Amino acid sequence: MLSMHLVDALDAEILLTLDRDPQATVLSLSRTLGVARNTVHARLRRLVSDGSLAPFSQRVRTEALGLPLIAFISISISQSSSDEAVAALRTIPEIIEMHATTGDADLLAKVAAKDPADLHRVTNSMLAIAGVVRTSTAMSLVEVMPTRTLPLLQAAAAKAQ
Repeated sequence: MLSMHLVDALDAEILLTLDRDPQATVLSLSRTLGVARNTVHARLRRLVSDGSLAPFSQRVRTEALGLPLIAFISISISQSSSDEAVAALRTIPEIIEMHATTGDADLLAKVAAKDPADLHRVTNSMLAIAGVVRTSTAMSLVEVMPTRTLPLLQAAAAKAQ
């Protein structure tokens, strides 16, 4: 993992401005924020290079890819083959996010699928991986709040005021 720096108030202002206008140029950002163009350019390059900004592909909604069903799958894996199991799970394209967790399961995967039958296929492909012991699935009925960082950026930007 890359070493991320903490987003400061100027970084947050740049990101908030881009959130409002994703097509904004470095020049328009510098004019809007009253900051030198080179400063904005350097800040954006650092945010990208250190991993503070996620790739654009993470903004694509799974529904636009024909995968409207979202499920959360708890995965228990054999500790003796955990690295191999995680590597194999990473090859399943429908797994769009995965976290190591505490509790009854070892991993929590966010999965996108076409429909329940497709989800069943994905779950079976997980269970076919050596080291995966069992899974438990919860299907999302409706997204009541998407992933968001806007309030956090607003708070970071407010620190300079």
